[in-house]
Amino acid sequence: MAKKMVELASIQAGFLGIESAREEVGITVSYWDNLASIKNWKANVDHLEAQKLGRTLWYDAFKVRVCKVERDY
Repeated sequence: MAKKMVELASIQAGFLGIESAREEVGITVSYWDNLASIKNWKANVDHLEAQKLGRTLWYDAFKVRVCKVERDY
């Protein structure tokens, strides 16, 4: 499912990239051009289904954060 979500996100307007780490805790960070693009991704039917499955099948805890990157170096 993670691979499918990356493929789907990558064709969405405003998508800038993704970083992911999978060890004891799985963390995925997606980067978007603007808040409208984030809202559109959040409303994507396939993404909503993946989140539902994540909550019920794969994760004990699930959290979403929306942040603004000011610098990256």
